[in-house]
Amino acid sequence: MSVKSLFDLTGRAVLVTGGSKGIGKTVARAFAECGANVCITARHQDELEAAADEIAQGLSVQVEYRVCDMGDRQEVGAMAVDVLQTFGGIDVLVNNAGTNKPQILTETTDEVWDEVLELNFTACMRLARHVVPSMKEKGWGRIIHLSSVMAMASNPGRGLYSGTKAALIGMARAHALELGPYGITVNCICPGPIATDLPMSLLNDEQKKRFAERTAVKRWGETIDMVGPALLLGSDAGAYITGTTILADGGLICRTFD
Repeated sequence: MSVKSLFDLTGRAVLVTGGSKGIGKTVARAFAECGANVCITARHQDELEAAADEIAQGLSVQVEYRVCDMGDRQEVGAMAVDVLQTFGGIDVLVNNAGTNKPQILTETTDEVWDEVLELNFTACMRLARHVVPSMKEKGWGRIIHLSSVMAMASNPGRGLYSGTKAALIGMARAHALELGPYGITVNCICPGPIATDLPMSLLNDEQKKRFAERTAVKRWGETIDMVGPALLLGSDAGAYITGTTILADGGLICRTFD
């Protein structure tokens, strides 16, 4: 098998949640460029339509989109069934959708707790549960959860976010053991500071500067920096990688102290 063929995803079906912008859209385009048929999901149809057009531009692959609130269990289930029928199965699942609503422990509300837990963790399990049977039938599958550097190091007010992202890592390890005999790998990617809408809206200029300075490469990451890990874990090139986490943080947490 040639090196090029290891990354050839021609005919594969890929589902990317939170695919209308940011990491999700960039990763979806990368899978499409490798020959995969792709479906992206998000909550807003106008953003999805624009993203799907951008992903499909210049390519001869099938690009679909589905409006879906990943925090709504009924919508997640219906979307999964629809996409499975459309593609005849899902080969690669990228659980990218997520949210971050900072609250310190004593001010954490049950409403916010339930919302973040559902979207960042429970929905990932539920969607994986839907697509695994089709992967087992084919004897091939890739599940990729987008965790976060915040699963390994945190800050005040980020207990809920860090907790859900750490939970994905533990879940991936267990599911890797369960699904490995069927040719299915399960892994996590932990992005560091990536210049997407979510952190840019939460942080002030001084915080953004401090994050960049703390990385080894002295910059914020771009969404394109997540393509390499995603394609590795989502293709035959990563067939012997499972139950693990790729930390793509620009060297943020290799520093002990200043």
